[in-house]
Amino acid sequence: MNFQSLSEKQIFDIANPIMDNLMDASTEINHKKHVQDFTQRMKSIVTEEYLKSVCEHYQNEKGYFGERTPVSVFKRPDAAAIIWKQSFSKAEGEFVAEMLLVHKEGQYLVDHVMVF
Repeated sequence: MNFQSLSEKQIFDIANPIMDNLMDASTEINHKKHVQDFTQRMKSIVTEEYLKSVCEHYQNEKGYFGERTPVSVFKRPDAAAIIWKQSFSKAEGEFVAEMLLVHKEGQYLVDHVMVF
């Protein structure tokens, strides 16, 4: 799989449902659902306790995830970095949602994700 051979639209079409699931699972603080599309490396980092702590913190401070708008895709042969503009229910302003998407063992998986 070479991400450079895919269009931005194709990559957003792959990444959006994965990010939707991540955000829904984060809102629910549902660890099993949250890590279902993670690489093994990410699964080892995002433990149940870690997820709970992060989710409770951002939900208290910023509220819940709001509208997400595609911004850009940065492609390289083995991965794609996807960037969205993100809003929250309580926090004013614009935030960045970012995902590093890889293709391993026939699946698209998340090797990094962050909202800041």
